[in-house]
Amino acid sequence: MARADEIEEKKDGRVLRGQENRRRIVEAMLRLVRKGNISPSAEDVSAEADVGLRTVFRHFDDMDSLYREISEVMLSEIAPIAGAPLPEGDWPVRLSAMVDRRSVVFEKIMPFMVAADVHKHRSAFLREDHAMLARVQRAMLRDALPPTLREEGTRLEAIDLLMSFESWRRLRQDQGLSIAQAKKTVLFAVNALGEAD
Repeated sequence: MARADEIEEKKDGRVLRGQENRRRIVEAMLRLVRKGNISPSAEDVSAEADVGLRTVFRHFDDMDSLYREISEVMLSEIAPIAGAPLPEGDWPVRLSAMVDRRSVVFEKIMPFMVAADVHKHRSAFLREDHAMLARVQRAMLRDALPPTLREEGTRLEAIDLLMSFESWRRLRQDQGLSIAQAKKTVLFAVNALGEAD
């Protein structure tokens, strides 16, 4: 009986070590991407996680499984921000709150979206994850829009574009705007569209 208990304890210990190594690998990948390494190699991840290279490959035999876990971690970080109810009030109040909220979310996900763009062409998961983000952003925007804007196709499409991650990334990275300047730009453009005849 004692032998069976010892075997079970060893098995449990291996399972716990495996779970801990997996967690360390995911956290290492997150740290590397946050530091600006948009395409960490298995060797980079191994060194950052302080695990053997074989351990990385044993836990993540394909990159999509690693991307999936990273996406779950990011989603758990941004869901409380993105999912919080907007304040009551007229459209400009709600718009301002939505731009504030999206700026926080977009800043958190920017390094990962940049990294994902590098690998999207080889990853069905990353392509679907990107499409899902666009659908969620659009659905949340439609829910917040006043009916007059929600029903008008051209303005809805323009507002959806202006409020997208892609627009935010361009304002921040390509145009070099600060967070405050980017928020002001988005608010200005969307308000102008909302007031257009």
